[in-house]
Amino acid sequence: MTVIVDGYNLLHASGVFGEERGARGFEQSRLALLDMLADLLGSDAEKTIVVFDAAKAPDGLPGRLTHKGIRVWFAREYPDADSLIEELVEDDNAPSSLRIVSSDRRLQLAAKRRRAGTITSEDWLTEIKSAKRRRQTPPDAKPPEPSPADVEAWKRYFGI
Repeated sequence: MTVIVDGYNLLHASGVFGEERGARGFEQSRLALLDMLADLLGSDAEKTIVVFDAAKAPDGLPGRLTHKGIRVWFAREYPDADSLIEELVEDDNAPSSLRIVSSDRRLQLAAKRRRAGTITSEDWLTEIKSAKRRRQTPPDAKPPEPSPADVEAWKRYFGI
């Protein structure tokens, strides 16, 4: 399954921000987010595309790059990242094998129209953090108690 992430939406949900402001601050924040994702995803990083807005990006920013296995795309030719993500979903031959990570209703609706999976940025972060904890827990060890965020994510998932 390919996961397509609305980069700045996830950045805001994660609270990962660089110390500087302006273009340099955005670069630091993007790198911090990508480093965090690479750590959390492990080998699943290669199945992940993170799309960032870039219509007003500074010169020299590439259109695409790979960061620790994660494919990073900048929506240089689009009004915003949402437009590029919508196009990726629309053009995919097997959209049911896609999972769109965004709390943006526009993207969730576009994905659902094509039967792609959706998850909010907050819930996906909780999910991948839990998955990493499971990978790190020895088989005979008692699993850790769920965090309050985990409990809330499960409650939302089950509609409680």
